[in-house]
Amino acid sequence: MNRIAFGMNAALAWLGVILTVLISTVDGYARTAVEPGLYGGTHLGWPGAPMRFLDSLSYFTIWSNIVVAVSTTLLALQPTVDTFWRRALRLCGLMMITITAIVYAVLLAPTTVVSGWSHITNQLTHIVVPVVTVVVWLVWGPRGWIGWRTLPASLVIPVAWVVYMLVRGAIGGTYPYAFVNAGTRGYLAVFTTVAAIFAFGLLIGGVFGVIDRLLTRARPRR
Repeated sequence: MNRIAFGMNAALAWLGVILTVLISTVDGYARTAVEPGLYGGTHLGWPGAPMRFLDSLSYFTIWSNIVVAVSTTLLALQPTVDTFWRRALRLCGLMMITITAIVYAVLLAPTTVVSGWSHITNQLTHIVVPVVTVVVWLVWGPRGWIGWRTLPASLVIPVAWVVYMLVRGAIGGTYPYAFVNAGTRGYLAVFTTVAAIFAFGLLIGGVFGVIDRLLTRARPRR
């Protein structure tokens, strides 16, 4: 049953990523007013396809769904393989997808206009996949994978995203979200926001660790 659960989790995450990137690339999303300095101001039709493809793959939401997809795919294919970096990847997916859901609900949803295909992909990547991921972890784990050494290792991919996002923004002048738009907010404000989100991410990881220990102790012994 655990392999089926991990496979279902992976399938939903991959579906969200593929649909979002595909619809964005072919210009299938309804056009809305775009704040200057943010992704979305591409040329209509096929001339803007390459940039829309790159933009869609540059959002933290897509990175978090990809990490979840990869980590759960590995668990579905090889559920008994246990390595340090697979543990870190599993925790990274849990942290990133939880942050995705919370940041979307608190910072993005109030000002996001949802229409057309977004009714499907927004719900899938920001709500359905986060909920399913956490539920699958609570029920099927794997247990005992979260420790103090795993926490810092789980930040490698989020740090890589921040570096990539800021470097790309410095070169091209566009950013994925208003709260990380260094062009208008300045780097100090952006770094302060990012640091707060990272601290919150570590707190989430610590909470997952405590829950993991409690569930491990409560598991019936054979």
